[in-house]
This record gives sequence, C-alpha cells and structure tokens, in this order.
Amino acid sequence: MLRPRGSAAHGSLFLTRPTLNDHATDPAELLGRSAELFGWLRDGEIDASVGGTYPLEEAAHAHRDLQQRRSTGKLLLSPEGS
Repeated sequence: MLRPRGSAAHGSLFLTRPTLNDHATDPAELLGRSAELFGWLRDGEIDASVGGTYPLEEAAHAHRDLQQRRSTGKLLLSPEGS
C-alpha cells in the first residue's frame, strides 16, 4: 500500500481530492445530473440501502457502529429521532 509520505520515493506522485465543482461546473448541469440520479432511485435502478436510522443525539453511537463495522448500507441521522 502506498502511503502519502512514502510517495516521494516513487517519483512525482501527488494526491487529489475532487469536489463537486470538478464534476458539475454550472447549476444547470448539477440539476440535470441530480434529476437523473433521483430518477434512478425512484425507478429502483439503483439501491441506496439504509442500514439504520439514529436520533441526532445518538450520532456518536452511529459513528461507533460504523467504526466497528456493525452496520451495512447508509446510516441516517434524524433530527426528530427514529
């Protein structure tokens, strides 16, 4: 596994962290892409499995479950509780 500090020994390697602006550069493109994504979700073409919902006050518990791999799918935090 190549680690960031060790990359200098391998030549001119660098790390990047793309942001949303690297993929959708104007509001119309972003709206079109998000409409397409939500259409796929609505039509069941992609599955966003939810592994659990936690009240916002239990965010630390949700984080521990993620760290300890006690969940699958997405974990949601709900401001109204679960």
